[in-house]
Amino acid sequence: MVRGRITAVAVSDVRFPTSLGHHGSDAMHPDPDYSAAYVVIETDAHDGLKGYGLTFTLGKGTEVVVCAVNALSTHVVHKDMEEIVSNFRNFYRQLTSDGQLRWIGPEKGAVHLATAAILNAVWDLWAKQEEKPLWKLLVDMDPKQLLSCIDFRYITDALTEEEAYEILVNSLLGKKEREEQMLTHGYPAYTTSCAWLGYSDQQLKQLCTKALKDGWTRFKVKVGADLQDDIHRCRLIREMIGPGNILMLDANQRWEVKEAIEWVTKLAEFKPLWIEEPTSPDDILGHAAISKALAPLGIGVATGEQCHNKVIFKQLLQAKALSYLQIDSCRLGSVNENLAVLLMAKKFQIPVCPHAGGVGLCELVQHLILFDYIAISGNLENRMCEYVDHLHEHFKYPVIIRKACYMPPQHAGYSTEMKEDSTRKYQFPQGEVWQKLLSGHKIYLH
Repeated sequence: MVRGRITAVAVSDVRFPTSLGHHGSDAMHPDPDYSAAYVVIETDAHDGLKGYGLTFTLGKGTEVVVCAVNALSTHVVHKDMEEIVSNFRNFYRQLTSDGQLRWIGPEKGAVHLATAAILNAVWDLWAKQEEKPLWKLLVDMDPKQLLSCIDFRYITDALTEEEAYEILVNSLLGKKEREEQMLTHGYPAYTTSCAWLGYSDQQLKQLCTKALKDGWTRFKVKVGADLQDDIHRCRLIREMIGPGNILMLDANQRWEVKEAIEWVTKLAEFKPLWIEEPTSPDDILGHAAISKALAPLGIGVATGEQCHNKVIFKQLLQAKALSYLQIDSCRLGSVNENLAVLLMAKKFQIPVCPHAGGVGLCELVQHLILFDYIAISGNLENRMCEYVDHLHEHFKYPVIIRKACYMPPQHAGYSTEMKEDSTRKYQFPQGEVWQKLLSGHKIYLH
């Protein structure tokens, strides 16, 4: 039962100095500090439950998202939870349509990241009040209730509400069996943790050896800084994982369109399944040109982690610009907008392989991909969810990986709640870790 009026929205800047170990490094982001604008929502309900939400950032700039959360909080405080969830589409539109704040968006950039953090906290609280993990809350909704959470504005030329309803109804067949399958076997994952761009050959070999021993069969390699180094690293990884395992490439927006085609063509000998973010995430026609050029080589194009909103995804799908769609639980406007993109992907028959390279993203996106398989796609062909083995120890309910698969979370909520000790220790700039770093002390992250 949904209950309570929201009495407070608090936000903090939590940063982990991952740049010290080159964790997360790629061709465009050589020194990322995995960070989050971390939101806590409180209500006047007597249950004492709180909603926790976050949006992923890379250090500097998190303070801008924090300011945006504070600016949007006026739309949230004093709202009744029942009022929100009974007309979630309207609440979503209220947050994204503020007549003044949307000018620095709309539905993109820091304001949209802040929207995601707030809405993630609302969804977390709703799932906790219903005593269900978020994926189960979504799976148990009837199609009409699910659709009432989605704002179809700007996408009806690609997907109407009637078409979405038909997809959800048709997916009811076999839904129970798919849920049982996930509970038993989990959702297939791939690892990015072995081949960050800043890692040495020795580190790559050690991490690959361990991953293979742990049962991983799908590996992603960061590329784009130097062609000869990419050839060397791809050869090293391919030789280690063998011809039967899957290799993917990720350029993190490094190239021009023609450059991307030429560069990836020279890496084709390593049989990559896809090239991820080959060029600007805003260049829809550029992605389409790359996709068309690489198709004869059997290499797909994947993108989505930097797609601002559902409209960009709509156009990528319409332009046949991607072969693998990578939703992000924090870049888009939370669950609401991701539902719209999942339904569009189903209509266009494009597999969803979520982005999860960042603090908390694995914890969040596992819920979305479980729901997608159980209640929308019903298909595991060419589908996998990214896994990055960093910083999970800071979450109250971290992801569980078994035999290279995400096992469905069992605790109520969206798995977004961080440990109080971690938020206190890594809060920027007053947390003890940052006080030591800013004063010149050395810090070592695991």
